[in-house]
Order: sequence, then C-alpha cells, then structure tokens
Amino acid sequence: MVAKPPRPGKIVCVGRNYAAHARELGHEVPAEPLLFFKPPSAIIPAGGEIVVPAGVGRVDFEGEVAFVVGTRARSVPREEGWGVLSHLAAANDVTARDLQRTDGQWTRAKGFDTFLPLGEPVALEGVDRDALELRTLVNGELRQLGRIGEMIFDPPTLVSFISGIMTLEPGDLILTGTPEGVGPLAPGDEVQVRIEGAPPLRNRVVAGARDG
Repeated sequence: MVAKPPRPGKIVCVGRNYAAHARELGHEVPAEPLLFFKPPSAIIPAGGEIVVPAGVGRVDFEGEVAFVVGTRARSVPREEGWGVLSHLAAANDVTARDLQRTDGQWTRAKGFDTFLPLGEPVALEGVDRDALELRTLVNGELRQLGRIGEMIFDPPTLVSFISGIMTLEPGDLILTGTPEGVGPLAPGDEVQVRIEGAPPLRNRVVAGARDG
C-alpha cells in the first residue's frame, strides 16, 4: 500500500533556475525567477506510478529540490527567507515536453495527474543546506547532478520574490528548478531522485490507457 502524501494548498515552481538547464533547452537565463504552478492533484508518493498519457508525445523527468513552507509569509526580506521553510523533499517535475513547446504556456504540460512524484519531507533543522546535492537516475544510470550553489536564484531569494506576489501558507510547496540532463521517459523506466539527507524518491513509468 503506497502512502498518500499531504496535499498542499499551492505548488509554486521555478523554471530555468540552473543556467546549464536553460541552455540545454535553448533558452536565455531569466533576469528574475520564472514562476509557474502545478496542481496538487499531480502529486504521487514514492512508489506511485508515473502515467504517460496516450498521444502527448515526449515526456521528460526533471529532478528537483522541493521545500515546504512552514509559516504564513508575505513580503519576506531575503535574509529571512530560510526561516519560512520547514522541510525539504525530493521531487520530479514531470513534463510533457512537446505540449510545453506547442502550448506556449505550461499548465497542460505540467499538470497531468501523476506528474509530480514527491518524496517524504524531512525537517530542515540539522540539514547542511549549503551542501545540498540533487541526483536523478533513470534505470540506475545517473542523468542529473545539481548543487544548491548552482541555482541562479537561491531558496531565500525565491521565498522573498514569491511572497512579494502572493501569501505563502503553511504546507505550500516551492519547487526550485531542475539542473541540466533532463530527458525522455518511457513505460518500464524507473526514475530515482536523491537528495542528501532525504529519503530517496523512486517511481516507475507506465503507459496510460488509450480511449476506446
């Protein structure tokens, strides 16, 4: 039995937050954080199945560090940003890449059910935040390696920027972007996202049923 993870009020995601990832997709590095949402209904836990919908084209993995908001926050100065965050977790921002390109905006490409595998959160207290390292493996092969110091906008900057736009509530999630190395998934693949100090996130990929 796969445990059901808690459902946040909102999930605020950051695009192109690693320069090398922006370049691998042919994009400029953003001058300020590029934000989008994923719906809470996209969340599945470790052990859940990533379902590739029929007819959507290429679907990519994007390993990320997710942070849980621990306190209500609005217009937070950057130097107080870490104090807003209570937990971290491994996450996978699964993306229908072809739809992302054709739609121009990202809601459909990012929002399918099962498109946010989320690991068990661990308290930030006692975690060496400066040494955080993210690894994504597909079928046991290392595909992504990113360090928190490589982010264009670090977590305190993101908290400050986001809270200047919208009030952050306890339980909200912030996904901090993916490093270079994203790639396609196929039914039968197993994806792992590992972050130092957090339980690993492991999910298998299956094909969605075709209508009719």
